Amino acid sequence: MYTGLIASVVIFDDDLLRNIKGIRESQALFDDLSDNADDHTVACAAECRDTLPTDQGLVTRPFDYGMAITYPFILSNWQRTRFSDGNSYGVWYGSLDLETTIYESVYHWRRFVLDSFPSEVGDIVTDRRVVKAGCQGILVSLLDKEIDFPALIAPDDYTFTNALGAYMKKQNQNGLLVRSARCQGTNAALFTPSVFSNARDHCFLTYTFSPLTNGPVRVEREPGKLLMVV
Repeated sequence: MYTGLIASVVIFDDDLLRNIKGIRESQALFDDLSDNADDHTVACAAECRDTLPTDQGLVTRPFDYGMAITYPFILSNWQRTRFSDGNSYGVWYGSLDLETTIYESVYHWRRFVLDSFPSEVGDIVTDRRVVKAGCQGILVSLLDKEIDFPALIAPDDYTFTNALGAYMKKQNQNGLLVRSARCQGTNAALFTPSVFSNARDHCFLTYTFSPLTNGPVRVEREPGKLLMVV
C-alpha cells in the first residue's frame, strides 16, 4: 500500500522534547469567577469529575485527547493533527531538539491567535512548557522520504498523512520519525505510551506576538532574554 515509503526502521533510544501549553508560575484557575474559597473548591471538583485519571499525564494525555472528545458528524475538527484525524486515536508528538519544537508550536499558536484575535492592539503573550521523555522502541523511519513523498510535509494538507497514520496505528506500529514541515528538524509521532519513560520538565518558554502588525514571534527561555525570533 505504501511501497517505497515504509521501508526502514530504527531502534530508537533517546529523549524526545514535547512543547505544550503551560505557565511558568502556578495560578488559581477559578479566582476570577468568585472570591469565595468554597466556590473554588466546588469548581475544581467539577472540573476533575470529567477529567480522565492518569498518573503519567505528560505521556498519556495526547492519547486521551484523540479518544475522549469526538465529533461523529464532522469530518474535520480542531483536534486533527498530521497523523491523526483527531477522533479515533491520539498521537504524542515530539522533536529531537528544542528549536524544532519552537518552530512547530509557534506555527500553530500564531494561526490560533490570528484566527481568534486578529484586531487585538498590542502584544499577546503566552507561556509554553517543554517536557522531556525517554523513548525506547522500534520506529519507522520516514526521514528523506519527503523527497519522493512531499505530502509528508505538506504545510496544511493532512489528507495523506492522516491515512498513513491510521494505517500505521492499525498495524500496531510504535511510531515514526519524519522531517518537520516547519523547519529542517526531525519530529517523532508516537502511537503508544508503552515506549515512554522518565517524563520530566525541561524548560519553560514565553512567546510574544502582535496580531495587528502580524510580525514575527519573539521567544524567550529566560524572562527578558531573547532566545530566537520566528
